[in-house]
Amino acid sequence: MATEKAYKLLAAQEGISNSAAKSMIDRGLVYVGNKKVMIARGEIDERTIFRVEKVEKAKPIFENDDIIVIDKPAYVNSDEIERQFKGARLLHRLDRETSGVLMLVKNEEFREKAIKEFAQDKVYKEYIAWVEGIMTEPIEVDKPILTQKRNNRATSNVSPKGKPARTEFFPDIVSAKKTKVKVIIHHGRTHQIRVHARYIEHPIIGDEQYGGRRAKRVMLHAHKVRLLGMEFVAPEPKAFKTFE
Repeated sequence: MATEKAYKLLAAQEGISNSAAKSMIDRGLVYVGNKKVMIARGEIDERTIFRVEKVEKAKPIFENDDIIVIDKPAYVNSDEIERQFKGARLLHRLDRETSGVLMLVKNEEFREKAIKEFAQDKVYKEYIAWVEGIMTEPIEVDKPILTQKRNNRATSNVSPKGKPARTEFFPDIVSAKKTKVKVIIHHGRTHQIRVHARYIEHPIIGDEQYGGRRAKRVMLHAHKVRLLGMEFVAPEPKAFKTFE
């Protein structure tokens, strides 16, 4: 059986550059049947036919002289959104496979005001997630989180050496050993919801880094944010509604 590196085969199949093909695999967009291709440089049968998931476009939700709010699609880095909207700076970030409300600011005065609200935990942040297992009662996790970076990849853990972090989980729908939950976070540390979900043994589906089963994406969506008297809502993705 003749083999070739996955990204090279994909590049030939899609008529794109090797680097574009590698990026697609790294983002989690490339499948063989229902299995996600995980390693761009992995050897694979050269007769393989790939299926590539399409990335939705970033949709503006709200804009004024101070802020532009985007409904960020999954599989897109927050920095890429910043490059699309010239003259605006990220106020915060969402993980690549997390979708939903992403805010960019247009001037320094508003940015400083907003950062103060975040620092004082005055920003309301509500997420929707599908988690492993059956959750029947609300759960609050008040555990500090320590984040470490290795090879440009962040990993967070519950640790007494970490920074304060509080997450509230509210069950919504239970379906076949999984639960759809509303999540409200305080503070907002790197990977906070994902780490606290693993800590209570309900990891987020699709979040293999923190113990979830493999899925098309990490099933986490930033649904609603309230900042300085304004409320922004990113509708629940179709994938979340049909995941039962």
